Amino acid sequence: MKYRNSIALKLVTYILIYESRIMSESTIAEVHDETLMSTSIQKNPDAWFEQKFKEHMQKHKQSITPSLSIVVTKGSLDWAYPPFILASSAAALGWDVDLFFTFYGLSLLKNDLDLSITPMGNTAMPMKMPFGPNWFQNINWNIPNALSTNIPGFDKMATSLMQKTISNNGIASIEELRELSIEAGVKMIACQMTVELFGWDRADFISEVDDWVGAASFLPTAKDSDVTLFI
Repeated sequence: MKYRNSIALKLVTYILIYESRIMSESTIAEVHDETLMSTSIQKNPDAWFEQKFKEHMQKHKQSITPSLSIVVTKGSLDWAYPPFILASSAAALGWDVDLFFTFYGLSLLKNDLDLSITPMGNTAMPMKMPFGPNWFQNINWNIPNALSTNIPGFDKMATSLMQKTISNNGIASIEELRELSIEAGVKMIACQMTVELFGWDRADFISEVDDWVGAASFLPTAKDSDVTLFI
């Protein structure tokens, strides 16, 4: 028993000596750093302050989560893609994302989506066929608006062709992108004024709507966001 106590006493002594040595080395290092810092300040205080300020701001930026706010105003098939693609991408990067759906854009939160597309006034829209040989699919059919508006069912045909093109290229549907955004934590905010304006009912919309507010309630969120977009 005396032998064991002797061993234990020696171990405790060694530990105390080791910790004392570590503390001494740490104290010496701190003093050395303070001396170097004092010397740097005396030589060039402006440069030292600028360096420290940059270091502090870098740490501050790394500690902040970026935020994105998007005002969604369009409810057509082509205009539905940009907000959901941007929102899901930002959320995947760890951003805080808020989507404010107002006017025709609010229809993108409905339970049943019936989205269409029209070449009317959309001169940049390519009209390509999603079937046939490659040379045929690569033809850009420039159909004048004056002609397309006089063809019965042209918009329905254009919507069908666009949907087929989207499917052929393996692009997710709007329903899938919306679900992906919700799963990623994107906040879906509906404009209450638009609901009342168009005589819609809240039961027509998905249950994942986070809030029903007006523009005045959303503006502070948009103001404080790092990025704010109007689509």
